[in-house]
Amino acid sequence: MGQVAVSAVSKIYGEPGAIGSVVALDNVSFEIPDNRFCAILGHSGCGKTTLLNIAAGFEQATKGVVTVDGTPIREPGWQHTMIFQDYALFPWMSVAQNIAFGLEMKNIPRPEREQVTRHHIELVGLQGFEHKLPHHLSGGMRQRVAIARALAVCPRVLLMDEPFAALDAQNRSLMQDELVCIWQREPKTVLLVTHSIDEAIKLADYIVVMTRRPGRVKSFIEVDLPRPRDEDSAAYAKLKRRLRMSIHDEISDDQ
Repeated sequence: MGQVAVSAVSKIYGEPGAIGSVVALDNVSFEIPDNRFCAILGHSGCGKTTLLNIAAGFEQATKGVVTVDGTPIREPGWQHTMIFQDYALFPWMSVAQNIAFGLEMKNIPRPEREQVTRHHIELVGLQGFEHKLPHHLSGGMRQRVAIARALAVCPRVLLMDEPFAALDAQNRSLMQDELVCIWQREPKTVLLVTHSIDEAIKLADYIVVMTRRPGRVKSFIEVDLPRPRDEDSAAYAKLKRRLRMSIHDEISDDQ
């Protein structure tokens, strides 16, 4: 299970009402069913990453709560793992050791740990690279290790903070395709933060469009397009125009 509910979440940095305080999020609410993929889309400064950090337990909401299957998230844990833009791998550990790290923290016995690690190395297509260190890998391969490490602990929810932003366009597209394949083989509830309209359409079942700061939910859109998504289809183009206009309106209103 992994149903996520964001319920009236607000986040204020500084003393509420005081000079210099910043309202990052204001009364944000939406729900994501179990094993569905949701993209949080908006321009810089709208509170996307702040919301993801609250969902990860890295930060606490000023008001409201994020729950998974009805349980409030109060602190980081393996049940809701984060994949970062900069990979966050341990440089002194091999591919296999990085993937196994969370399993060790869960005190999984070594034989089971090795079996799970092998499975996830195969899942992300890194056979033959088990003993390589991160600096011997390409950016795309490092992100595969990060994905495998996050999935290996069997989380209820996978949180992704612009995980492919550092990749070139070709590798980014390839990794998006790989992520969809991995997710279809082993479904999880996924929350992805992105600036990219195409990435949101390509990956997500639902798209949450955020307003400019303070971040609120401007629209909650179900993406009713078959996978793999056809970027040349009329339905894809129509949804892309709708999202582009929605984001453009927010930027225009702020000028």
